[in-house]
Amino acid sequence: MTPDNIQFRTGVIKPVECVKEAWALIKDQYWLFLGIVFVGVFIGGAVPIVLIGPMMVGIYLCLFRKMRGEPVDFGHLFKGFDYFAQGIIAALLQMIPMVVVMVPAYLVMFVLMMTSMPRGGGRMGSDESSRFVFTFLGFEFVFLAVMLTVGILVGVFFMFAFPLIADRGLSGLDATKLSIKAGKANFGGILGLLLVNAGLGLIGVLCCYVGVFFFMPVALTSYAIAYRRVFPAVLQNFASPPPPPSNWAT
Repeated sequence: MTPDNIQFRTGVIKPVECVKEAWALIKDQYWLFLGIVFVGVFIGGAVPIVLIGPMMVGIYLCLFRKMRGEPVDFGHLFKGFDYFAQGIIAALLQMIPMVVVMVPAYLVMFVLMMTSMPRGGGRMGSDESSRFVFTFLGFEFVFLAVMLTVGILVGVFFMFAFPLIADRGLSGLDATKLSIKAGKANFGGILGLLLVNAGLGLIGVLCCYVGVFFFMPVALTSYAIAYRRVFPAVLQNFASPPPPPSNWAT
């Protein structure tokens, strides 16, 4: 299957509805999916460049099985390794925008520190020291704002990459290209969903921080719901008829 043959819909992502549907989908097996997501993220975070892609594909494989009403167990998480290479490619492509921003930013920060650092053991509280502190803090604020913006854009444009690998069997490159295309066409809905989940995650952080981990399965499921709204399930073909008898030609 090529991305040119895959059609997607627009204007169908309703953020609050996606979160509600996500909870309705997994609530009867919430603890199972909590374990699947926790293990997948933990293993993926251990070696991010290598393992996060296959683990995310595995999580979405489990979620799509749940959507189809098929049984789900922990073993299905590791089916993501069947798409090992494509998962790595998709993960690497998602890292490129972050690296493109971070490397120059750190270089600029290093240059600023070297050029504005007080000379001759300047006393704290002096004009030179104060200027250095304000320059550093100002740059940090701008850096965080830029990184947050890039992170949101990456979340919007790359949201469907791993689901497309899991659901349609696309290559990492093709899945990323199609995800960017669908992300642009559904920018508002995806952005709204990211912000809703960010707000709910912040509430989880305020609940002794651990609350955010309990919300993670719902957040990832809401992304799977949004994906299915944009990329409807492909109907299975009917069984092919039996071959004609051997004497049919005569």
